[in-house]
Amino acid sequence: MEAAIKKSNHGANVRRWREWRNINQDVLAEQIGVSQATLSSYEKKEKLEQDVLDKVAKALDIPVEAITELEQGTAINIFSGTWNDNASNSVNYNPTFNPLDKVVQLYDEKIALYERMLKEKEEAISLLHEVLRDKK
Repeated sequence: MEAAIKKSNHGANVRRWREWRNINQDVLAEQIGVSQATLSSYEKKEKLEQDVLDKVAKALDIPVEAITELEQGTAINIFSGTWNDNASNSVNYNPTFNPLDKVVQLYDEKIALYERMLKEKEEAISLLHEVLRDKK
């Protein structure tokens, strides 16, 4: 009898779990302390180093075995309480910033820029008025 060889692709499994958790590469990369490009390269590797596996598993709130032992084509079925006391079926998306705050910040920066430009124009017009008055 021939033993079945498990075919587990760590990088593909990281991507599957990240997508299942509905987390962007940018967010996960920041959580594990690497660039988005580095995380992208991890997701293309067949085998990952143990320290990388540990960081990713912790950030995704899954056991390392969920990455190392998940075979290609296997469905992901999650039941509450599977791995730890606070496990749940909900998506654990914890962005490091509020996107709405970013929009407001950009809006405020543009307003400040336009106000500075307007002030400079008013000063230039005032200076031109002074020069014209002096010529009279």
